Amino acid sequence: MIKIIIVLLLLYIVFNLFRALFVMMSAKEHSKPMSHYLGRRVLFSGVVLIIIIAALKLGLIQTNPSPIHKATARTQIQINTATPHLQSANTKQLLERQSAYHS
Repeated sequence: MIKIIIVLLLLYIVFNLFRALFVMMSAKEHSKPMSHYLGRRVLFSGVVLIIIIAALKLGLIQTNPSPIHKATARTQIQINTATPHLQSANTKQLLERQSAYHS
């Protein structure tokens, strides 16, 4: 029921927006000013926002679960499967020492 009311109010907001456009495009002096329709649009946008917040707080509508929350909820466990080996900071192979004087 809440969702139907919200959709109807949103349609009314779009309707008022197009009525303001029509008033702006037609230069009739005896019609209501464009600001009248734009003011209605702003007023009903605020009403929709208040209805959505109240419905969320009262539990009448539910939000979609966040994909970020699901990604952070998982924990990753790493199992040490490799055997440790000695590492040296010196990666060059040692040169063989040769004497210039062979006996």
